[in-house]
Amino acid sequence: MDAVSVVTLAGGRPDHLYNLVLGLGRQTQRPVELIVAVLQDEPYVLPEAPFPVRQMMMAAPELALAAARNTAARATTGDAIVFLDMDCIPTPTLVADYARRLDEFDGLLMGEVMYLPGNATQGDWSYDAFAEVAVRHSDRQGPPADGIQLCTDYRCFWSLNFAMRRATFLASGGFDERYVGYGGEDTDYGKTIDQAGIPIGWIKGGLAYHQYHPHHMPPVHHLDSVVRNAELFETKWGYRTMGHWLHAFELMGLIDQAPGRPIRILRRPDADDLALTGQQSHQPYSNTTTVIRILEARAAA
Repeated sequence: MDAVSVVTLAGGRPDHLYNLVLGLGRQTQRPVELIVAVLQDEPYVLPEAPFPVRQMMMAAPELALAAARNTAARATTGDAIVFLDMDCIPTPTLVADYARRLDEFDGLLMGEVMYLPGNATQGDWSYDAFAEVAVRHSDRQGPPADGIQLCTDYRCFWSLNFAMRRATFLASGGFDERYVGYGGEDTDYGKTIDQAGIPIGWIKGGLAYHQYHPHHMPPVHHLDSVVRNAELFETKWGYRTMGHWLHAFELMGLIDQAPGRPIRILRRPDADDLALTGQQSHQPYSNTTTVIRILEARAAA
């Protein structure tokens, strides 16, 4: 795979996208292009890059992540596509790692992700400094010791950092564009390619560092779209996805998800909900599992 395109989605956080471009400029194998699906009104001001950068303005009233990924992917020219979230900084061998593994594996490959705490990217950052402070997400499986490890559960797919041969992605039909807003489109795509017999795997390498930004887990700030997309998934596949988030929402008294009827939103998240689920500056990532433990302990008490 000599010709590798990179695709990212971007809205807000200009410093994160700037750092992603810097990281791509330091690759041992340069991408043939970067396609940025821009989910805001204005294009970004980006650093000079040793490869073409194309910003595609997405005219969408909501967070249309699935449609934006598909549009950007169709615009690529490479033999392979690396999909990398805008808050990731690729290590110098990320493109080469994916290119080498896709030569031997026609499927979906997921690279490593390590999480940075706040302030790690301030100033003239370095990969050595990142390696000293980055941590792995406790809810995610680590990479294999070497090579490729097959994933036997499509729910392991996460679109943060993955790659496929371009022809395979296009033949799969891409992401279901009925998913609008946050949540569900990843799991749906994992299910889709699993049903199509396209394998999913983790690789050793393909490492990206995730830049800190405040977030909520479970994503109470996206309550409406999580509920809507969970019901879309159920209509399509016969059961709901994002069950851990829905369970947390139920424990918080935000929803009623009694089986056999649509999910009902009972109230809006309040300040206490946001404080419970919010990521703090000393935390490299937020964690739904931790919040559920707190909620279940409260319920038991």
